[in-house]
Amino acid sequence: MIKAIVTGAGGRMGGRIISIISQTSGIEVVGAVEKKGHAAVGRDVGEMLGLGKNGVVVEESLSACIPKGDVVIDFSFHEASVEHLMIAAAARKAIVIGTTGFTPEESARINELAPKTRCVLTPNMSVGVNVMFKVLSDVAKILGNDYDIEIIEAHHNQKKDAPSGTAVKMAQLIAQSLGRNLDQDAVYCRKGMIGERTKKEIGIQTVRAGDIVGEHTVIFGGLGERLEFIHRAHSRDNFARGAIRAALWIVGQPDGLYDMQDVLGLKGVG
Repeated sequence: MIKAIVTGAGGRMGGRIISIISQTSGIEVVGAVEKKGHAAVGRDVGEMLGLGKNGVVVEESLSACIPKGDVVIDFSFHEASVEHLMIAAAARKAIVIGTTGFTPEESARINELAPKTRCVLTPNMSVGVNVMFKVLSDVAKILGNDYDIEIIEAHHNQKKDAPSGTAVKMAQLIAQSLGRNLDQDAVYCRKGMIGERTKKEIGIQTVRAGDIVGEHTVIFGGLGERLEFIHRAHSRDNFARGAIRAALWIVGQPDGLYDMQDVLGLKGVG
């Protein structure tokens, strides 16, 4: 039985992960963490989520419960996620991180820490999105530079980072396939007399509204035709299930930094 600790336990994703783990064989929740001062701290997490008391009390620090677990599932905040990785690495525990919005310095720190333990880091845990990552990379190679590329992402009005980590990952994969530098070629907004679109532009546009769970559209626009690839998330459960799948997988892997392409066996396919 894999023993999991869930951070961000009082949030929407953390709550769904804990609820779905309770219905999943081979894994159980032994620890739950929230930030200091959060209303969930000190409460029985099962009772809090309507699952019935399970004896797991929400802690305000991962350090307080890290010895109990085999793997940490982290959906918190970018600064907290780096700290959680530090704690997991020091304790030699596996960790799955679904947080986005890391600064370049934080990303560098993650790359330094991850080889000291087993870490799955991905901006999107959805199986469908990760299949889309693979498809977009292949399509970009086939179409080359003859098609204009635009990425439009939409999320709920509480999301703090923009563009989404998923949209950025899509753009990175496409840029890599086309031999482009995303730092130079990404265009994040347009207004006024901007002139003709350059051939190398990769447009990344953001929508924030209501309770949209997540939607990503990638357009390859050519002369006389266009291809559109769309992924719509109808609930957070697909992200939660992907995170649990990653947690079950990563525990048995050698030390290193992995992503959902590794978890799903998509690397080298096609």
